[in-house]
Amino acid sequence: MTTTAAPRAGRKEWIGLAVLAMPTLLIAMDMTVLHLAVPSLTADLQPSTSQLLWIMDIYGFLVAGLLITMGTLGDRIGRRKLLMTGAAAFGIASALAAFSNSAEMLIVTRALLGVAGATLMPSTLSLIRNMFHDAAQRTVAISVWMTCFAVGGALGPLLGGFLLDYFWWGSAFLIGVPVMVILLVLGPVLLPEHRDEQAGRLDFGSAVMSLIAVLSVVYGLKLVAEDGFGLQPVAFVLLGLAVGYAFVRRQRSLADPLLDLRLFRERTFSASAGLLTIGILVMAGSQLFTLQYLQLVHGLSPLSAGLWSLPNAAGLMVGAMSAPALAAKIRPGYVIAGGLVVAAIGLGMLTLVSASAGLGILVTASAIMGAGLGPMASLSTDLVVGAAPPERAGAASAISETGTELGSGLGIAVLGSIGFGVYRSEIESTMPSGVDSEAAHESLGGAVAAAEELGGRAGDELLTVAREAFTYGMHVTAIVGAAVALLLALLASVLLRDVKPGAGGHDESADGAPGGGPDGAAETSSGSETSKSGTTLGSNI
Repeated sequence: MTTTAAPRAGRKEWIGLAVLAMPTLLIAMDMTVLHLAVPSLTADLQPSTSQLLWIMDIYGFLVAGLLITMGTLGDRIGRRKLLMTGAAAFGIASALAAFSNSAEMLIVTRALLGVAGATLMPSTLSLIRNMFHDAAQRTVAISVWMTCFAVGGALGPLLGGFLLDYFWWGSAFLIGVPVMVILLVLGPVLLPEHRDEQAGRLDFGSAVMSLIAVLSVVYGLKLVAEDGFGLQPVAFVLLGLAVGYAFVRRQRSLADPLLDLRLFRERTFSASAGLLTIGILVMAGSQLFTLQYLQLVHGLSPLSAGLWSLPNAAGLMVGAMSAPALAAKIRPGYVIAGGLVVAAIGLGMLTLVSASAGLGILVTASAIMGAGLGPMASLSTDLVVGAAPPERAGAASAISETGTELGSGLGIAVLGSIGFGVYRSEIESTMPSGVDSEAAHESLGGAVAAAEELGGRAGDELLTVAREAFTYGMHVTAIVGAAVALLLALLASVLLRDVKPGAGGHDESADGAPGGGPDGAAETSSGSETSKSGTTLGSNI
């Protein structure tokens, strides 16, 4: 069998990556930018408690629930076409959200933003898969993509705080309009079109089932995080699992399934997807407690807490961007495993933080955690996308993103339940005599509010024991997270041991060229072809 080297990306592809980075940055920012706007938004629109929750949550819910459908749709109609359609919809919905004059209108526009956001996320990642056929270059490109996602999440609260100091709450949404205009102008010039010519029609029944399954599980996990385990959250999770099982059964019986389950037969694909999901669980669970510690134990404002959390984002950036160079010399599974060990060390350092001191230790630990989890996030995503054939890039990207969403929900629900369970147990045994506050039993936020109402010595004592109980809960959560990280490190070193340094999961240098899948299906590539000229951005670029 003759082999040929995979074509290397040139200047046009790297500029195209910069264009794809913009919506990625924006999507991540949009998930957090609204947090600081809640007080002014509430004063202006006067939403009910239920409406406020839907305003905050419906965007993320619909993004998570529609990823699989949109990723597969991109494989069928063209990934650039889906990206351009989603960009136009996102820009229009952003403008409508900014000028919403009622809570109902804002809920609807946030929902539209969620639908549009679900088209953008898998489209950007799958286009990267089809623009960068060389494995080493693709690893660098996906690391840049992952870094933009991390930076966007960190910048959201900071940019939101800045805008709210000078403008009204709707200005937070207008950030998306110029970004989407730039994407619509440059996208058709710089981004190639890719689709699977052999793909059949989209199965509407499967799309509905995937939406119900993911939304039910995510909503159930959210209820667990807020109220603990109970009949309602467990019922939603079980409903999601049942519909998910029916969804899998349906895919096996369809000639043109919404989700090609054969992808999971590839060990690199399934192992990387699992590592990514559980790794994000550890990341989300730890961030839940560190951010609350900064605000409720140290008393920092949301904006100050956001600034102190930047070292975590910086560590994640360093870890993600150093991963390609390491993976070019060391097997990716070992790089991921080493990073997870570093993350476990950072988590272990959190146990040194006390309720009265330790801000420096916490910030250092957070930076170390980020540096350790960065390689896991970027290389696992690269292996998931790279292990799938190019004509399945949209579906593979959607699976990667869905795993990230589920991992985030699981981290908050599972590790949150453990930490808050410890908090409730501790404060029940240390509550000052004569103080009986149900709110203080439920959360540290409730304890802070109760202490302000009590005032005097009783309030100070309540605040002291509540902060100590919360810090102990954070310690326990950190220990559990460190144990999970070490277990993942072992699994990564075993399950991914066969992936060689500098190699992606899918061999594109073999006879058959890029675009050939396991069934010999060919993929079309119209529009801009891969450029072989241009300057390089480094040894892998």
